[in-house]
Amino acid sequence: MLTAKQHSLLMFIHERLEATGISPSFEEMKEALDLKSKSGVHRLIGALEERGFLRRLPNRARALEVMKMPDGGSARGLSKDEAVNNKVVSITDHRPAPAKALPVAANDVIEIPLHGKIAAGVPIEALEGQNSLSVPMALLGSGEHYALEVSGDSMVEAGILDGDYALIRKTQTARDGEIIVALVRGEEATLKYLRRENGRIRLDPANSSYDPQYYDASEVEVQGRLAGLLRRYH
Repeated sequence: MLTAKQHSLLMFIHERLEATGISPSFEEMKEALDLKSKSGVHRLIGALEERGFLRRLPNRARALEVMKMPDGGSARGLSKDEAVNNKVVSITDHRPAPAKALPVAANDVIEIPLHGKIAAGVPIEALEGQNSLSVPMALLGSGEHYALEVSGDSMVEAGILDGDYALIRKTQTARDGEIIVALVRGEEATLKYLRRENGRIRLDPANSSYDPQYYDASEVEVQGRLAGLLRRYH
């Protein structure tokens, strides 16, 4: 099932690809759907990706491919009145759209929540306040993301430095060896490698000057996995 907004966005992208062979920009999609921010477009695209209607072409920031169409493959977009009257759209067609030669475009950015600082050393209080951070879309995959400013040097050997912005994909699961945001005892967050050892959780630094941290499994919650980094040079 697609919501009216998801349907409208899919139709808009499809019609633009049919007309020009070029994916619309996030700004164009935001204006076409009368959304307040590009983050709303990102969420809609993520939902369409998860349902198999859209695919992002690798290594391209603005290259979208329509994989299938709703409602018998109609390429006509919903009007604003139709969007109000059609809250949910059912899916009946699974034919892929015609292949398009899409150009490389690397200028699209999205805004994701910026939740203060996270320790790459001793855990500190998690998710302090909320602002936003503009991030190139090419750095993110599907799913919902947020950013944290890194504080500390315990992950330097993984290339994560004090002052970097860690781009985190929201998830509650992770595999051993992945870099995660770990919420410890419901109060403190830290960025570490995840290891499971004898029924306990071991959070490993990437700095030989620091020791691993051991916790009972019930004391640690996975809050996300590292998806990318942003660094500012002064």
